[in-house]
Amino acid sequence: MLDAIKKLREKTQAGIMDCKKALKEATGNVEKAIEILRKKGIKLASLKSSRAAKDGRVESYIHMNGKIGVLVEVNCETDFVARNEEFKRFAKDISMQIAATKPKYVKREDILENTLEKEKEILAATIKNKPKEALDKILAGKLEKFYEETCLLDQPFVKDPKIKVKELLQSLIAKIGENIVIRRFVRYQLGEDESKV
Repeated sequence: MLDAIKKLREKTQAGIMDCKKALKEATGNVEKAIEILRKKGIKLASLKSSRAAKDGRVESYIHMNGKIGVLVEVNCETDFVARNEEFKRFAKDISMQIAATKPKYVKREDILENTLEKEKEILAATIKNKPKEALDKILAGKLEKFYEETCLLDQPFVKDPKIKVKELLQSLIAKIGENIVIRRFVRYQLGEDESKV
């Protein structure tokens, strides 16, 4: 059983107890246990999100011969994970995502209430000639598009647009077994007007 736990941990980076439970459920079959862990991945990620993430790294990315620069802080729970190659690759991918897509916020909750209200007013003005019963649905759709354009976690991942950044983050949390948080970022573009940033 110990060899199977070790093998499963190496393949999935899941915690020892998670591996033990999955192997028990899979009656010792490592491949079946991997499937069980993957199915529980999102659930495991949501449980870990309440834990404090105070370690991590600040990643940088410079693009187009020094014309675009990004700094992003990605946190985890331990320095062991902060040194993990997969964690480092994730932080680098996120810095490249920010350079490419120009988000303004990490998550929806970061948007100030008055900014969101102003955006809703603008969106509502563009659809005022639509039938009343369709207005709420259209507005909700346009608001989702706004989140996708401005919030990093809602954006399609540039390397695989079929998944969103938040799904990529959740799968890494499930695999590594620690809470991981994209804390903050700054993006600079040469010659960009600061008032429009």
